[in-house]
Amino acid sequence: MNALAQELNTVLDGTVAARLLSGLGKRLYFPKGIIAQSAEAKKLAHQANATIGMAYEGGRPLILSAIAESMPTLSAAEAVAYAPTAGVEQARTAWLASMAKKNPSIDPKKVSLPAVVPGLTAGISYIADLFLDEGTPILVSDPCWDNYGLIFTDRRGADVIAVPFFGKGSGLDMGSIKTAIRKAAKTGAVRIILNFPQNPTGYSISTEEAETFIALIKETAESADVLAIVDDAYFGLAYETGIYPESLFGRLASLHERVLAVKIDGPTKEDYVWGLRMGFVTFGSKGLNETTYDALVKKLMGTIRSSVSCANTPAQHLMLKTLADPRSAEEKKRFQHLLKKRYETVKGFIAANPTNPALESLPFNSGYFMCFRCVGISAETLRQTLLKEHGIGTIALGENYLRIAFASVEAERIPDLYKTIYETAIALKA
Repeated sequence: MNALAQELNTVLDGTVAARLLSGLGKRLYFPKGIIAQSAEAKKLAHQANATIGMAYEGGRPLILSAIAESMPTLSAAEAVAYAPTAGVEQARTAWLASMAKKNPSIDPKKVSLPAVVPGLTAGISYIADLFLDEGTPILVSDPCWDNYGLIFTDRRGADVIAVPFFGKGSGLDMGSIKTAIRKAAKTGAVRIILNFPQNPTGYSISTEEAETFIALIKETAESADVLAIVDDAYFGLAYETGIYPESLFGRLASLHERVLAVKIDGPTKEDYVWGLRMGFVTFGSKGLNETTYDALVKKLMGTIRSSVSCANTPAQHLMLKTLADPRSAEEKKRFQHLLKKRYETVKGFIAANPTNPALESLPFNSGYFMCFRCVGISAETLRQTLLKEHGIGTIALGENYLRIAFASVEAERIPDLYKTIYETAIALKA
């Protein structure tokens, strides 16, 4: 094992993070090679910096006119320079401040400085690298985003345990969740990924459910280590009262020495910049401090460096501009109102058509999506029929669930869309 990896492992020794690391996680380190030496030179090399593979003229990176003219508000350095492996420092600190403002339960002095990753998917994949070995069990919701299986099972070989998060009620099936967590705790470690608002169902945890869940994790930590990965891709898109107003990360990050919380978020959906492909990874645990956070982030930097080297530079500077622009808050309110109107239109249709022998609506109150459980018909057959006979695109998740992204459909078209879905489902069951 590399001496730098051993050094980081020594720093983390005795913490929940050390106990939860995968074999790869133990081997990862941030090399003192080109990137680390370049970062050092950037601070101290006043005469000449001949470390990084970039070309300069007059103190700024060379830039083609087509690029410069297409990014008129960015400097050459903001548009085309390499970013540090963990991200542009200003972007990291600005996101931490923004995160704490949106989530008062987060103490910015007691979590790690967010590291920039090339999209939330990459963030989830990197955390899988750090904490999942072949055969390591991880609890996921059923249904869940299909990429979890690809990342956890196919890339890392982990044992994905699907937990039925939704029963016949109007919210989470807390009984099933408790049973799954308590069973996992008997092995000495619980790894779980949480996603609210959830993809594919569009459900956000209620305040009452959140308190129950937090108490459950605290109880679990008395006998087992807990890795709680909080996928906050759709954070903030809530349309009903009674929804827990913050990310669960804030409470979990300070809950217990044996709980390691990881927040994976970013501007992708929050700021309507899907194609910028940037996200953040933040660690939080009552059992970690500035020194151990630094060691853990260096391991994260190792998996970033060994895959993509660094995230998109212009995306980070564009995000900074959105945070600083006084128009952004009002525009985001308008966009959310637009999405809420589409959500209410879907709710109104389902309320007016409460029964369908082939479709059961799962609970939804937020986000981009809602999901039907198919009864007596195949979700894939329904998807194919809607697409080929009616020109309607939906997503089938296995044979049981059909996801509809109402966020991408104009409100006035929603009633006809759902009418066709209902009628097609009934015809297939007949």
